[in-house]
Amino acid sequence: MRLSVFTDELALDVTKAVPMLKGWGIDTVDLRGRIYGKAIEGVSDDQLRELRAFLDAHGVTVGCIESSLAKVHLPDAQRCRAEEAKLERIVAAAEILGCRLVRSFFYWQPGPELQGALAIRPDEQQQVLDRFAPLAERARATGLILAFENCGVSHDEVIAILGALDVPSWGMAWDVANTWNCPEREKDAAAFIRRLAPYARLLHVKARGAVPGLAPFTIPYEEVLHVCDAIGLKGPVSVETHNPKPELPHVDVTRQVVDVLRKAWPSAAPGTLASGKATPRAVRPWAEDPVGFAVVGLGMGHNRSKLISQTSGARLVGVCDLVEERAKRTGEAFQVPWTTDMRRWFEDPAVDVVAVMTETGRHGEVALQALDAGKHVITTKPMDASLAACDAMIRKAEAKGLLLAVDFGRRFQSDLCTLRQAVQDGRFGRLLSASFELKILREMTYYRSNGGWRGTRRWDGGGVLSNQSIHHIDEIAFAIGLPTRVRCCIRTQAHEIEAEDYGTAVWEYADGLMVNFTGTTSYPHKTWFDRLEITGEKGAYFRAEGGPFAKPLERWFLDDAWVDQPPVVVQPQWHSAADNFAAALRTGADLTCSGRDGRRTQSILDAMYRSAYDAAGDWVEVAADLAP
Repeated sequence: MRLSVFTDELALDVTKAVPMLKGWGIDTVDLRGRIYGKAIEGVSDDQLRELRAFLDAHGVTVGCIESSLAKVHLPDAQRCRAEEAKLERIVAAAEILGCRLVRSFFYWQPGPELQGALAIRPDEQQQVLDRFAPLAERARATGLILAFENCGVSHDEVIAILGALDVPSWGMAWDVANTWNCPEREKDAAAFIRRLAPYARLLHVKARGAVPGLAPFTIPYEEVLHVCDAIGLKGPVSVETHNPKPELPHVDVTRQVVDVLRKAWPSAAPGTLASGKATPRAVRPWAEDPVGFAVVGLGMGHNRSKLISQTSGARLVGVCDLVEERAKRTGEAFQVPWTTDMRRWFEDPAVDVVAVMTETGRHGEVALQALDAGKHVITTKPMDASLAACDAMIRKAEAKGLLLAVDFGRRFQSDLCTLRQAVQDGRFGRLLSASFELKILREMTYYRSNGGWRGTRRWDGGGVLSNQSIHHIDEIAFAIGLPTRVRCCIRTQAHEIEAEDYGTAVWEYADGLMVNFTGTTSYPHKTWFDRLEITGEKGAYFRAEGGPFAKPLERWFLDDAWVDQPPVVVQPQWHSAADNFAAALRTGADLTCSGRDGRRTQSILDAMYRSAYDAAGDWVEVAADLAP
């Protein structure tokens, strides 16, 4: 997913809008009108080439060509020919601008008497298909990806036409506000979102329903984006402001929508088995004396800043990133001071905890400076790129009497806590085997961004095993314990990176349990598809989400039957690492993942890499604990 903005919603020509949006930290735009004073389909080839050069110079790409193609109701032959000519201009724009995604309609814009009829009346549907066929055939032949907007038509009518056209890559330009007030959504909003999200090729987000106070309803965009991200939406999340109060500047209202989406934007971490709804946050007894956090590194740190700002008993004091644009973006989004120099926060007495969210290979470097300044530290995953750096952090923190934690978010989710309890209670009997697979897509733009640190051994700690799979390495270790030895093979199959984009390992436990673990970033579907199976003498467990699964699936084989519900549900005591850390400082609560716990997870990854690089895939012992 990418955040984008309709340039004409600023009431500015594209040449004025793009520099402003770039100043907001937005590098994707949707093009519709005000393109040199014209609609996108009215721009000449020479102007399109000029526009491409202009966008390239500003480092901006096109998310979607927002055309008005076929936005007319069952037209006559003359109008159909005019729409066919319009499509030719759209094809030219797609070629020159390098964007195949096109918002379209399909000759159905009925009056009130026919609202919804297309989904249930074959006669009306056939009229639409007959008229739209020439456009559909030409769009298919030229490789356009059409996304039909639910504007003037219901979402079910869009779905009916998509089924009739049967082009798998085509989908819906889902205008969430246009669908929100319907009986289906009112009955079960979470199920409604999950049903429509797989059809979406992009989202349209209006001020109505996004900015509080501009409509009688507020759409939970955090949940919408969570679900769309989990199913692998590739297209833009596009701000189509439709300013409902003309007395307010269009620029200001558009910026408000952008800020709403940035606060709602999901983390890059794996999903959960929940519907996407936010867990209700308890009000902590120390809420009037909140623990102050500063976040250093605003990639994943942007979402962690959001989480801290939403946590009772925690206060986001400030943020820092070497890239001024990112620091400003996060600071403004959460209304806190921002800097490009982390030392500012090491010297601030309001900061109790420094959250280190930098490149993996710099976690130890930043953490040690923060500890030297007397600050408690929490690092994102992995703890660092080397065990030596982890050990240095642990020793420093313990010597200075400071807390050190690692932010493994899965430890704060009910499904994992429930599984761990079932293992500890012996529900499966003696464990015999387990297998885990993670399949996602990371394109080269991901590896080349932000200085190209991802996919390097020095700064990322490795490839898919270090960056993405570490969530699940910790998950398995948390649920069933640490292996005694591992063997691992890695490959770089589809990316021009130093480290691996595919890795597979076997973990062996002292009691004979064997675990197979595989991860890849070369999956063709942009999703987070993970699958875990555990087999014991008395029972089994299966969990999968993402990929081919429209919604998460969790099953338990207990007492000779597969069931949907676990034997007991365990709710974690703390909502997040920030919540837990604040409790540790204010009440002396145990850390869910201390520095030593994080080091144990790191030791599995370290042994996997030592096996792959140094031992030709042979067995390597896991050095779980810090040497004296």
